Amino acid sequence: MIAVIDYKAGNLRSVQRALEKIDVECIVTHDPETILKASHIIFPGVGAAGAAMKGLNASPLGDTLKKCISMGKPVLGICLGTQIILNSSEEDGGVDCLGIVEGKTVKFEFEDENVTIPQMGWNQVETKLEHPVFNGIPCGTNFYFVHSYYPQPTEEKSILAQTDYAGKRFTSAISCDNLIATQFHPEKKRSSWPAVTQKLLTMGRYPQCLINDS
Repeated sequence: MIAVIDYKAGNLRSVQRALEKIDVECIVTHDPETILKASHIIFPGVGAAGAAMKGLNASPLGDTLKKCISMGKPVLGICLGTQIILNSSEEDGGVDCLGIVEGKTVKFEFEDENVTIPQMGWNQVETKLEHPVFNGIPCGTNFYFVHSYYPQPTEEKSILAQTDYAGKRFTSAISCDNLIATQFHPEKKRSSWPAVTQKLLTMGRYPQCLINDS
């Protein structure tokens, strides 16, 4: 069973509905015991890093997520859930985040004032590494984005995919051991979502880089 972690940060029901449409059993929960019993974890999110971290710091959910990762459970982060697994975010004046993966989340900056921020819409995702969750999904497949900030991992080997927006090439997916995290919303891509989900469900531990234990 997949546990969708409820930390009061948006698109939970969207993910739940997307899973139910393909007959995948899931539960949306904020209960650590239920999360730890699940075989697979989805850590979604929409909104601001500051509010998300305030909620996580006031609960055991951040530590629960880290424990799930250390136990080897396959974990999928989505959007804000991807940004806050890094050490920090520039959003809200600077926010300390979960520090699961080394790096920081930074804001889009362009000299051209006509570039729209946030990026909102479909854009190509170019995979840099092989990964079981994306096996069979062509490099350059379009996925849906809506974001003003993006993850910037320290380790090159943790960059699973990149995307270009207005000439800015940024990390759009991270892979680190049993954790995969996407800046885009895979649940909105109807043609690819079933494959992504089924491959997540069959995924075991997939070492590529070390989880930040410091």
